[in-house]
Amino acid sequence: MNKTPFPPSPILLVDDEEAWLNSFGLALRSAGLDNIMTCADSRQVMNLVRENRFCVLLLDLNMPGLSGERLLTDVVRDYPEVPVIVITGLDQVDTAVECMKLGAYDFFTKVSGEARLITGIRRAVETSLLRRENEALRDHLLRDHLNHPEAFAHMVTHNRTMYGLFQYVEAIAPSCESVLITGETGVGKELMARAVHRISGRKGEFVAVNIAGLDDNMLADTLFGHRKGAFSGADTSRKGLIARAEGGTLFLDEIGDLSHGAQLKLLRLLQEREYYPLGSDIALSTSARMIFATHQDLESLLQSGRFRQDLFFRLRTHHIHIPPLREREDDLEPLLDHFLDKAAARLGRKKPAYPRELAVLLGTYNFPGNIRELESLVFDALSRHGGRTLSMATFEEYIRQRCDACLETRGDGVERGSTVFSALDRLPTLKEAGQLLVREALYRSRGNQTMAARMLGITRQALAWRLKQDKARKGE
Repeated sequence: MNKTPFPPSPILLVDDEEAWLNSFGLALRSAGLDNIMTCADSRQVMNLVRENRFCVLLLDLNMPGLSGERLLTDVVRDYPEVPVIVITGLDQVDTAVECMKLGAYDFFTKVSGEARLITGIRRAVETSLLRRENEALRDHLLRDHLNHPEAFAHMVTHNRTMYGLFQYVEAIAPSCESVLITGETGVGKELMARAVHRISGRKGEFVAVNIAGLDDNMLADTLFGHRKGAFSGADTSRKGLIARAEGGTLFLDEIGDLSHGAQLKLLRLLQEREYYPLGSDIALSTSARMIFATHQDLESLLQSGRFRQDLFFRLRTHHIHIPPLREREDDLEPLLDHFLDKAAARLGRKKPAYPRELAVLLGTYNFPGNIRELESLVFDALSRHGGRTLSMATFEEYIRQRCDACLETRGDGVERGSTVFSALDRLPTLKEAGQLLVREALYRSRGNQTMAARMLGITRQALAWRLKQDKARKGE
């Protein structure tokens, strides 16, 4: 299996003690930080920094040749984007303070303990990666174009907001940090996650799992796997999906359904990049990129105590919110064309023409199921199609039934607060209400009187008469 190195840019360890370089390099690899270079000659450091884009520089302070203090000054001056961690065998407060003044990211002694030093390096790696991602995002947005339009080929859109999201995805895709994708059901969250994976250049698989309905034990077994004998019926060992996604991307959908126990396990996975298969006390590390998605409002879950705050902030290092279809009316026509092509190919039919009013009609419906609902509606309409031009009847009947069902769920309007007029101090007269309805219908139909008349349930001639009466009333 091809494993993607982590971090993507190497960590440079500089120390004149070869034995320490080897032992600490092994400790870093065991902790999942396996992209490492070492240097025992301080005189070669500046050339190495010049030729490589290091993520973090770990620098011994007391070395023959060039001192660590001199190298710290030179690196901070010429390569300020590289965090430098100073390490020394002496525990001297004055030395630590001086190094921090010179621009060191952090300071440790060799007696601090490997765990503490590794934690400091992880923190520096995160800082370095976030800094580079911010620079990439700024540069990418300023260029205002896509480098990988093919990655978004399955996401049909003419919408400017969606185009901005594509640019954001291109900027963050090379990152190792987690991504949270939010949006209503049917907006294309998994498609966006797949685009992130394609652009990232990761060599491993894209592994998707919907965690809705999985209890804690099933979720742990699905993600972490188990050892033989871990529970009754575990006759053989089984690798989980995290192992399958090694070097690739793990996509967890419906993250808002996690229990508190599962949230805690996921938090450890994100923080330490380690997990324990069921029945094992040996931690395994992972380099998989993790992408999460939910249709729920996590901030509301956070306020109600149903979602951990520390996990919430870990999840949304990068956040992509996909707007609903009702906020992307300019996408209706291209999506209609796309789904007609797709449906015609699947049904073995020739793609029919459709009335220009159809896109206007679709714009009058809010599509709670979003793109997925529109696709199923188009397929159903084409399966019923028999003429040369696609009939609007299927679409009209579908929208009418959904709107009628919506009105039924709102009650009979007897109780105060149950109608659109409840907030008004003065009720409009029937004549005024009729005029307002006509204006709204014309607005929604973009001035198309035929479509406006259909919305109002009257003939086009009746609408024309009302408009004529309204003009006469205004003295026009």
